[in-house]
Amino acid sequence: MSIKKQMEILENEVATFNARKSLLSAALIIVAAMVVSPFLPKDLGALCCVPALLMIVYIFVTKRILEALTIGAVVGFIMVGSPGENVMWTFADSLLNTMMSEDIAWLIIVCGLMGGIIALIQRSGGAYAFGLWASKKAKTQRMALMWAWVLGIIIFIDDYLNSMTVGSCMAPLTDKHRTPREMLAYICDSTAAPVCVLIPITTWSIFCGKILIKNGWQEGDAGVIEMFMKTIPYNFYAWIAALIVPLVVLGVVPKIFGMKKAYERVEAGGPLAPPGSEKISILASDKGEEDNIPNNPKMLNFFIPLAVLVGATMFFDNEMMMGVLVALVVMFIMYMLQNLMPAVEFWDVIIKGIQNMILPLMLMVLAFVFADMNEQIGFTKWCIESATTFMTPATAPMIIFLVLACTEFITGTNWGMYIIALPIIIPLAFNIGAFMPLTVGACISAGVFGSHICFYSDATVLTSAACGCDNFRHALTQMPYGFISAIVAFIMFAVFGFIMA
Repeated sequence: MSIKKQMEILENEVATFNARKSLLSAALIIVAAMVVSPFLPKDLGALCCVPALLMIVYIFVTKRILEALTIGAVVGFIMVGSPGENVMWTFADSLLNTMMSEDIAWLIIVCGLMGGIIALIQRSGGAYAFGLWASKKAKTQRMALMWAWVLGIIIFIDDYLNSMTVGSCMAPLTDKHRTPREMLAYICDSTAAPVCVLIPITTWSIFCGKILIKNGWQEGDAGVIEMFMKTIPYNFYAWIAALIVPLVVLGVVPKIFGMKKAYERVEAGGPLAPPGSEKISILASDKGEEDNIPNNPKMLNFFIPLAVLVGATMFFDNEMMMGVLVALVVMFIMYMLQNLMPAVEFWDVIIKGIQNMILPLMLMVLAFVFADMNEQIGFTKWCIESATTFMTPATAPMIIFLVLACTEFITGTNWGMYIIALPIIIPLAFNIGAFMPLTVGACISAGVFGSHICFYSDATVLTSAACGCDNFRHALTQMPYGFISAIVAFIMFAVFGFIMA
């Protein structure tokens, strides 16, 4: 197929979407689930995989993730509910409980205000000044992409902070070098969650370390960070996913499949971002908004807010919400002292930044509802319990990684998976005599894989928004590299499993 033809297909995808066929398909799926539901056994067993498989198929056929998550969740609630139960009430209750949960409240506040911070940095001219400075240092496309990778390693404290900061700040620079947005999104995503589990003072390390100790794995008086550090050498997927990035940038690992087509699109004179990216993008240039950059833009309006954001987050025990709030206070003082904008505009820019985050937040809320359905239907638990019959001290790490990587690709919950899986895996590892750091490392690696690869995981959605890249295209183009990393990690878990047994 010619490049011109590929571009025409991409550009016409939204225009050729048949709403009637989509509605009919969704209705048939839901009616079929209602008809079959009364005949299902109470113990669903392997049938708990149906909603997940249905959702994945729907995504690949229609490329519409919001509808896929909704339909998958509704079908699951029908299957797990009593005959005649009103599924709309069940869905509404799940949605309400999700919106009332502390995790979602935190997500809305932090991600919404992060959108505001990014909008303020753009409005202040800080991002523009940084772009001018960086363009003098990174004079080629490869150098610009290597800068993105290095910056992603430096901002290691949290994957949300990492993806949103690096993506939004580096997009103007990589755009100058005619780089497909898919490549920038891949680099940001591969240095977000993977790096967070390789450094012991991150939000991921503290969260996972607490779960490890709470579920009975504690050696002597070792604390949360000390226990997590024992798993770092065995987080194989994270090591490989992060280290393969410079190899892709330098051309050692070739551009393949979707990424290759993205480069062909740009080289043929096509757009840097795939069609539909403007819907999820938080970049002012993608929204058709004027930059409104002040005279004499200064880099301090870029570096100081980010330094305060990272520093305050670390100071308040890696609590990113406090980091965001402190950063906004400092930015208000800075911008008022410089007379960059009136106070009323300052808040208007924050609100506009929050508005830009609405679609990503909607995707994440629906992903949490889908995850709630999977928990009720027992999907992850069934997968783990089904795999335990094949586990020995030697095979446990590779089986755990394989099974949880598959469930995470489908659910994309990462931290939610740790809450479900680690309380099962830790006692299991003790009982069969498996090497604990390796076994737990396999579980953590699987969570990183899900965060990295899943179409609707929080990391995928936020990275897509920050880089101005359609999240389906982003997931599809980085997937081959994620699978390469996963295959190598699986082999390493297999080898080390037999060595450590």
